[in-house]
Amino acid sequence: MEKIFWGIDIGGTNIKLGAFTQEGQLLLKDEMRTDLSDNGARIMPEINEKIRHIAQEKGWDWAQMAGAGVGVPGPVQSSGFVERCVDLHWYRFNPREELSALLGVPVTAGNDANMAAMGEYWQGSGRNFNSLMFITLGTGVGSGIIMDGGRMIYGAKGLGGEIGHTVICPEEKLQCTCGHYGCLDQMASATGIVRNAHRYLERTDALSVLRNRPDFTCQDVFDAAKGGDKVAADAVQYCLSFLGKSLAYASYIVDPEVFILGGGVSRAGQYMVDIVEKVYRENAQMADSFAEIRLAALGNDAGIIGSAGAAILAQKS
Repeated sequence: MEKIFWGIDIGGTNIKLGAFTQEGQLLLKDEMRTDLSDNGARIMPEINEKIRHIAQEKGWDWAQMAGAGVGVPGPVQSSGFVERCVDLHWYRFNPREELSALLGVPVTAGNDANMAAMGEYWQGSGRNFNSLMFITLGTGVGSGIIMDGGRMIYGAKGLGGEIGHTVICPEEKLQCTCGHYGCLDQMASATGIVRNAHRYLERTDALSVLRNRPDFTCQDVFDAAKGGDKVAADAVQYCLSFLGKSLAYASYIVDPEVFILGGGVSRAGQYMVDIVEKVYRENAQMADSFAEIRLAALGNDAGIIGSAGAAILAQKS
């Protein structure tokens, strides 16, 4: 009887689910709305109901359900305990224990960026490496670390890999959502790139295709930069220089074989990688060789793939 593992990626708006074989073959994908009522108390019961409905619809024997992995948008300790997850209204809650009790199978839980990192390690751009650091660049900056052939780094309080909230630009006057000033999150995220592009436009009268376009996006900034727009190119260089420096400093602590860049900002492709890699190499001076920098391969599926992979690896270890 074929074993089935579930990968679950919980977001503040939607929940993605995927069913996988033990070898990692995707059997199906599905999605559901995140019910935040009752302080998120309905989330786990509804995931349980959704999985049971799918299994019944597919004619799968419940004995085939072998495990599940859950990615959470906030710090998760190795025990599965969540001290606080503001997006889901969870405080002092253990989603791993609750979902395991509901499904009747072992459950692995982790921060969503850690699970995406596991996905890239298992089936993506990191599959030929023993260690990696995955950085997701979207509305904010998140990251996850995989070391020693599949070991996810949680940290004592579930904060392992939170590179987005390291202060890299202390002269920044705008406060970050975490309460600090000048976090990498404020510089290299899509939000940060757009904000800094507006600042560059305010400082110069130079021609730019972005001028008089108050609603331009991060993609617009990159497209303009690639097209030779100097104001856009300067803003991109400024923002990504902080990411390059952050990877250099992270290499002194984590020393991964490869850095993998994902999230919406990574759609800028090799243009972005080239800028980040140049700054990284200029600042990582304590070794004769450098980590590779690669683009992520799995896109939006990294979370469900990594969550399922974490559940499978947990049972193999």
